[in-house]
Amino acid sequence: MEGFARIVLGVTSPQLAEEVVDFLDRTGRARVVATASSAADLARVIAQGKPHAVVGEPDLVRSAGGVDGSAFLAVETAESVRALRSALEMGARGFYLWPAERTALAAAAVGTIPPPTGDTGSSGLVVAVYGPRGGVGTTFVATHLAAAFARRGQDTVLVDVDPAFADVTTALGAGPEGTVPGSAGARKVRTIADLGPVAEELSPRHLEEVLWSHSAGFRVLLAPLEPGREPDPFPAYRRAVRVLAATVDAVVLHLPRVLPEGFEEGLGLVDRILVVLSLDVLSFRAARRALGQLSAAGLADRCEFLVNRAARAEIVPGDVQRVFGRSPLCVVPTDRRARTAQDRGRLVAGRGGAIRSVDRLAARLLEKGAGR
Repeated sequence: MEGFARIVLGVTSPQLAEEVVDFLDRTGRARVVATASSAADLARVIAQGKPHAVVGEPDLVRSAGGVDGSAFLAVETAESVRALRSALEMGARGFYLWPAERTALAAAAVGTIPPPTGDTGSSGLVVAVYGPRGGVGTTFVATHLAAAFARRGQDTVLVDVDPAFADVTTALGAGPEGTVPGSAGARKVRTIADLGPVAEELSPRHLEEVLWSHSAGFRVLLAPLEPGREPDPFPAYRRAVRVLAATVDAVVLHLPRVLPEGFEEGLGLVDRILVVLSLDVLSFRAARRALGQLSAAGLADRCEFLVNRAARAEIVPGDVQRVFGRSPLCVVPTDRRARTAQDRGRLVAGRGGAIRSVDRLAARLLEKGAGR
């Protein structure tokens, strides 16, 4: 199966066509295979190309006779009642204004890629852990959530989507020098960088050869150990998450503080985005900005808030409801052992308050996932 969405573009403006082609191609997951500016040409390229999706102006697509079984994503530079009505009558999956909603359009286009070969139709739970401000404990939450899923019998993979810092490697003791502790001959750890050459045809077998196993029962797709030396890793990340979602029970994504440009469409398979907060003004401000970015990509309904390192302060967990209009899904109390454990490459041991909170979080997420 191809690792990208095949798109036919039908717009009358050459300038608009050039902009849309350039933006979709830069995602690495959607490729415009043909363009047309007339109804006759559009009908011909749709019939010949059998695209996953047709991105086009509603009136032009209507004149071409429809999309012949492909998904239809309507695009216009200005909103009008006529265009909206036409898009609805043509069964459009969405209506997007260019350029304001181009990121959401790209995400929808990527979402038309068929499931990986061999997929049985079931999919695992995919949870992204996102701390828009440094120091809120994103790595703690992601690693301990993966362990909590594993304790509940879930085949779990933690993916470190932070190639700039690769904090998960250190936090889990995967070897700061890139070696597996205690292995004969100091065997080198493999990372997402090893998947770059096979990103387009990535398969479960490729992933099995790269995943690192933790003693707590989950596996990890580690970030590059030497960031900047390899090509852009995000095409491989996007494909890896898609394959994992079809082959394991639970996938936990450890996101970077700053999402790369255009990466929002890579979150199309995510069931829940846990926005991690600490109880301070700067954290709330960063979360508000992040929520705006995710909302623009059509992902606001997948966001949940998690308060980490909760302790007595002027700002309390109840303020999350006041500021963001929703209560936190989980409140994790401060655990003084966390920093020492991470510095030593270990998970926090025992059943303290923080671990119990993360366990309850895992149970709630699995319950919500079962109702998808």
